[in-house]
Amino acid sequence: MIERMIEARHLRVLRAVAATGSFSAAARELGCTQPAVSQQMKALEASAGTPLLIRTGREMRLTQAGEVLVRHASGILAGLTAAEEEVAAIAGLRAGRVRLVSFPSGSSTLVPTALAALRAAHPGTRVSLVEAEPPRSIEMLREGDCDVALAFRYGAGQAEWDDLVVRPLLADRLVGLVPEGHRLAGSDTVGIAQLADESWIAGCPRCRRQLVDVCEEAGFTPRIDFATDDYPAVVGLVGAGLGVAVLPELAIESVRPKGARTVTVEPAVEREIVALTLPDLAQVPAVAATLDELTRAAARA
Repeated sequence: MIERMIEARHLRVLRAVAATGSFSAAARELGCTQPAVSQQMKALEASAGTPLLIRTGREMRLTQAGEVLVRHASGILAGLTAAEEEVAAIAGLRAGRVRLVSFPSGSSTLVPTALAALRAAHPGTRVSLVEAEPPRSIEMLREGDCDVALAFRYGAGQAEWDDLVVRPLLADRLVGLVPEGHRLAGSDTVGIAQLADESWIAGCPRCRRQLVDVCEEAGFTPRIDFATDDYPAVVGLVGAGLGVAVLPELAIESVRPKGARTVTVEPAVEREIVALTLPDLAQVPAVAATLDELTRAAARA
């Protein structure tokens, strides 16, 4: 039986220790000292009435009780954050705080317009931004490390987001990118099978998998000579004549394709761009306003 009340700050520390494997690494992540982490873990074990961590060599391992607490910690902390934000807004103490995570091409296209409009309409709202690709950005949302995730997926109707509030924003079509001197540079439409013998430059891991799937459906496996998460690097490699690529329109919109030409690729492939949040967080005024501005920015795009 739990003897004393478990505190949220102790759960945050336990989650950091579980993720990093040691008190020292958790202290660096949390921006505090190792003795402070050790003291809070002792307090949490006293509250739980049972050991939560076991030292194995230089690392800390969770006991069965520790695993249970970590499993429930993310939901507890996310719910607590939502409660704090909603109560603060209702009480008029502050306008709100929103932690936004976005994939890079969304950060350079949709996010600036949305955040500028949000600041103009709600100058007291503070928004922070970090970049992460799905599925990592979705994990951050579920773990309580952000309030809104701007994400994408290929193929709607999947069950991977059933526990989240999904705000559809736009369909982002994939377009081909070839060097200016390429034999197909002047074509209006290119069948992807026409690029079967080319050297390929691939983007992020999820986009890479989608590229392979599309090419295999067309009867060939692409020879990927270069792979990078950096879209300007993809464009630069194509512009230098080192291969061809398929990129989302949003990615090309934010990069000047020097030395490269865009072509329409068939069959058409689109990725679904969405804004995601947790059901509890969707009721927070600042989060709701952020979702609204992202929707407007997508409509303008």
